[in-house]
Amino acid sequence: MSVPFNDLKRQHDILATELNDAIHRVMRSGYYILGPEVSQFETEFATYCTSRHAIGVANGTDAIQLALLAVGVRPNDEVITVANAGVPGTAAIIAIGAIPVFVDVDPQTRNLDPNALEVAITSRTRAIMPVHLYGLMADMPAIMRIAAQHAIPVVEDVAQAHGATLHGHVAGSLGAVAAFSFYPTKNLGAVGDGGAVVTNSDEIATRVKRLRQYGWERKYYTTEQRGINSRLDELQAALLRVKLRHLAASTERRQEIAQMYAAAFATLPISLPTIPDGYQSVYHLYVIESDQRDALQHALKQAGVGTDIHYPLPTHQQPVYQQFAPSTRMIHTEHLAMHVLSLPNFPELQDGEVAHVIDAVRHALSTVL
Repeated sequence: MSVPFNDLKRQHDILATELNDAIHRVMRSGYYILGPEVSQFETEFATYCTSRHAIGVANGTDAIQLALLAVGVRPNDEVITVANAGVPGTAAIIAIGAIPVFVDVDPQTRNLDPNALEVAITSRTRAIMPVHLYGLMADMPAIMRIAAQHAIPVVEDVAQAHGATLHGHVAGSLGAVAAFSFYPTKNLGAVGDGGAVVTNSDEIATRVKRLRQYGWERKYYTTEQRGINSRLDELQAALLRVKLRHLAASTERRQEIAQMYAAAFATLPISLPTIPDGYQSVYHLYVIESDQRDALQHALKQAGVGTDIHYPLPTHQQPVYQQFAPSTRMIHTEHLAMHVLSLPNFPELQDGEVAHVIDAVRHALSTVL
């Protein structure tokens, strides 16, 4: 048996009738940019996030950039974030001329460590950007307490955590503003690029709406701040509206698969995702850790099991970003890069395929260790 790491075609085949209806509805409407589909999706997604506003934009990286601008981050300001979540967040920070300040992560949750946050704050810090990695929220109560003490806005990166909760609070609803990605592989994915900025602040929402379209206060008039061209397409909005209706069910399936893995791997010599009390992960990725990661990945490939590494090289060690590396080593961040391995966990995965992954992991560990 061959088990893919992901298979978007399965998802689209299941939803084909609804997706095709949405496409034809947009084509017949004559509205293709910032029309009724975007407006309706923004309303529906804001409700899903238990927030007042959602503003559709072109992609998740733009969403971060616009969110940072909307809370007042300017060139040479510092933004505290993590280095174990790929480069999009860092790219967005640098795009507006700001400076990324990396802090280490909690080794259990793999998210921003509040204890490392406090010591990283300086007079130049203008935003704190935790990433809710792999579908699990960062320790927002602790982060928000520290941020409030210093009057620093928190920008949540929710690209991998649509619908995750912490003590009943939905990801994206606790900070000043949140950035979402609808890249096709996300829990809520477009058929192409897409993103959204979510906030409970009327003021921030107004700024983002202006900034996503050249800074226009009204059509063709930019009076306060230059913006960019970052608009969610009507077509993508229509498709996302379809997928949003199925998001709860697909999340439940991801969680079910994760539970199967957790039960099967409990006694094996690998580290499994840690979900603290009061947290609900949406398992964008099911990530294990192994001292023999590379050998395990190779063995799984031989068994027909697709895997991936999220992420193999921390951002502060990427050649173009090394200038932003902290003066002290980020031990947990660097350890994770050498040990993490993502297993297949997408909603359309069949029980027989899950069983094959489990058997393959067990067999591989018995041979590589």
